[in-house]
Amino acid sequence: MGIESARAHLDKWNRAGDILEFAESSATVELAAKALGTEEGRIAKTLSFMAAGRPILVVASGGARIDNRKYKAEFGRKAAMLSADELRDLVGHGAGGVCPFGLKPGVEVYLDRSLRAYDYVYPACGSSNSAIKLAPDELETISGAAGWVDVCTERSAAE
Repeated sequence: MGIESARAHLDKWNRAGDILEFAESSATVELAAKALGTEEGRIAKTLSFMAAGRPILVVASGGARIDNRKYKAEFGRKAAMLSADELRDLVGHGAGGVCPFGLKPGVEVYLDRSLRAYDYVYPACGSSNSAIKLAPDELETISGAAGWVDVCTERSAAE
């Protein structure tokens, strides 16, 4: 799957041509912000979890981190991230390129409210060197998100 499935998904919205690909890695928030010349908060990182026996994705601002108390209140269980080995099999994308596009059937996407602080954000597109610029409302529509959640807190300057 990977970038090919993300491209096919985005093509349904006439947005495949908007995928940005970089010569360097954009696999982490820091690397993606550097590749794009933007602040880390605009990077829409996609976090993967196992919830009630099914994989879910939470897309959040690059400046946010999961708040375990909020996550448990929202999803009824402790946050259990997928391992790198589980990602490709359960979600369809590898580590560093996990995104909310072109997913395996049954994977639900949730958007954290931390994204709403920005007029546009950059989620990955299925590879460790890609991204696309989208407004949060576009991301909601194009990803087919199950909804907005409040499961993150902003990182402190010391983190």
